[in-house]
Amino acid sequence: MTEATGVPGTNPHEPIRVLVVDDQELFRRGLTMLLAQDTDIQVVGEADDGIVGTELATTLAPDVVLLDVRMPRRTGVEACRAIKEAVPSAKIIMLTVSDEEGDLYETVKNGASGYLLKDSSIEEVAQAIRVVNEGQSLISPSMAVKLIDEFKQMSKPDKEQSTALKLTERELEVLRLVARGLNNREVAKELFISENTVKNHVRNILEKLQLHSRMEAVMYAMKEKLLDLP
Repeated sequence: MTEATGVPGTNPHEPIRVLVVDDQELFRRGLTMLLAQDTDIQVVGEADDGIVGTELATTLAPDVVLLDVRMPRRTGVEACRAIKEAVPSAKIIMLTVSDEEGDLYETVKNGASGYLLKDSSIEEVAQAIRVVNEGQSLISPSMAVKLIDEFKQMSKPDKEQSTALKLTERELEVLRLVARGLNNREVAKELFISENTVKNHVRNILEKLQLHSRMEAVMYAMKEKLLDLP
């Protein structure tokens, strides 16, 4: 099944263009109708599997894709990777019932900027769309707790850091604050630097780690024991 509406506009104040990909029709249609009530969000298309979702994303070039993890023909992880390759500018939010850390790791590794469970409210989904569209990352609170607990365990033994990464002290400071969930504006306020400087640091961190998103950088740094968790 494929359905598309609307075309990309040139007005910088136009709504965030969203593609919804989910094989559960009732959930997909309900989500689409609820999001349609938000004036700054426009659902431009729907798909019921990962292959059609990838094709539609390539055609429509949406700003944000809401993507289920478990789907027929092409999984959410595979679709996430394919969409990021076809439309690098698209931000991807996984919206799923799966609370398994493995699914979170795989989707983030393949370019997802957000991971929400389907018990999230429509307000939380809408806010996540706005957040990732601005270049930030977002994880469901319950999943974030699981990650933090696991990262604490990872960080306890060997404290040796990977010197090959060559992050500066300021970049490590920025990364620590990003890991605490602060956005660029909040990091700038904390470190008494400009928001543009924070953006430059984040970009440099991603380039040095050869990663694609803030969330992936934080997860990688924690696994490499670069961050001290309380």
